[in-house]
Amino acid sequence: MDLLIKKSKKGDKDAFVQLMKANELSLYKVAKSILKNDEDVADAMQETVLSALENISYLKKDSYFKTWLTKILMNKCNDILRKNSKTIQLEEYFDPGYTEDFIRSISIKEGMGILSDEQKLVLHLYYVMGFNSREISELLNEKESTIKVRLSRSRSKLKDFFQGDKKGDVVNG
Repeated sequence: MDLLIKKSKKGDKDAFVQLMKANELSLYKVAKSILKNDEDVADAMQETVLSALENISYLKKDSYFKTWLTKILMNKCNDILRKNSKTIQLEEYFDPGYTEDFIRSISIKEGMGILSDEQKLVLHLYYVMGFNSREISELLNEKESTIKVRLSRSRSKLKDFFQGDKKGDVVNG
């Protein structure tokens, strides 16, 4: 990966394409967790690739490439959210979100359903993408302590859910 980054910074387009392909799935999952709508996700990813291509030479530390790329993506997603907030939706659209891409079990889907979008995003960045709490705090522009609390509360909610502490959520037939 480091070699691809170095080559990309020197203008090697093939190396850049390989970098983007290597990060495509994780970028998709982050974008999908923020945007929900596939068309918006595609727009955010396309804009991210263009911005990364134009600015990769400014990347100071190659070891932060994934963080840098994810930050670009999140900024593009936030731009789209701001743009969409000014748009009137004519119909309600339900999309179960990114979890269906990598979570197969119904019970896990139900467990993830009790979490807020912010909690799902933090869990995804931490467990799936491998970012630490400091990196996540930089990506989300929040204090590291906030991220740690969000991770802890998410884990606690999931633990309670899976231990059967749903208290009234189950209706007996």
